[in-house]
Amino acid sequence: MDKEHQWLPRLAPYLPLAIPVPLAKGTPAEGYPWNWSVCQWLEGENATIARIADLRPAAINLAQFVAALQQIDPAAGPPLGAHNFGRGAPLATRDAATRTAIVSLKGMIDMDAVTAAWDAALEATAWDPAPVWIHGDLMPGNLLVERGRLSAVIDFGCLGVGDPACDLMVAWSLFSGESRDVFRAAVSVDDATWARGRGWALSWALIYIPYYLDTNPVGVSTARHVINEVLADGKSSA
Repeated sequence: MDKEHQWLPRLAPYLPLAIPVPLAKGTPAEGYPWNWSVCQWLEGENATIARIADLRPAAINLAQFVAALQQIDPAAGPPLGAHNFGRGAPLATRDAATRTAIVSLKGMIDMDAVTAAWDAALEATAWDPAPVWIHGDLMPGNLLVERGRLSAVIDFGCLGVGDPACDLMVAWSLFSGESRDVFRAAVSVDDATWARGRGWALSWALIYIPYYLDTNPVGVSTARHVINEVLADGKSSA
């Protein structure tokens, strides 16, 4: 919460989509154990394929948001760490947890195909340039749609500076086919970053399913969709 109050007002003027505007801070009380924020209300509903009138302009708009965020001076920005669950870290740091998740999903996924896709992602060249700003959790649930158009990006709890590949996960969770191609062209990343982004999407989905299997069926459905999209995309790219 403190991170969002510090940085969101500074980032907002440079971004092409609305983001939360923190107004006040609350402290634990009345049995609620955490600090909390009051933010300006943003109109819209969570992004879904059904709610977006045309995925192609949505892909361009989101790519422009990602590019604009990366162009903001990252000096003094929060480095990756526990505060953002390591989003922006080298993909290899997720290897053990991802392989553990693959084993736990035996009988539920094509383990050979998923393992091959994960191995391929790990072979991509690591991020070498200076760290850039990342949202860290660009998934459909953190995007708002109003009147069929992408209108806002919310939930900056994973905000930080690091490898931008994790901000490409949305390419496999929301976009597909032509809209994914449009997003990739508009975000303009190199092949290695795109491959790491595919790995981030796969790792997120694999770890998400066993953790939320019995408590969040909607999220698990999204994660299964991501795995299918990653595997299908890998075949079309081969």
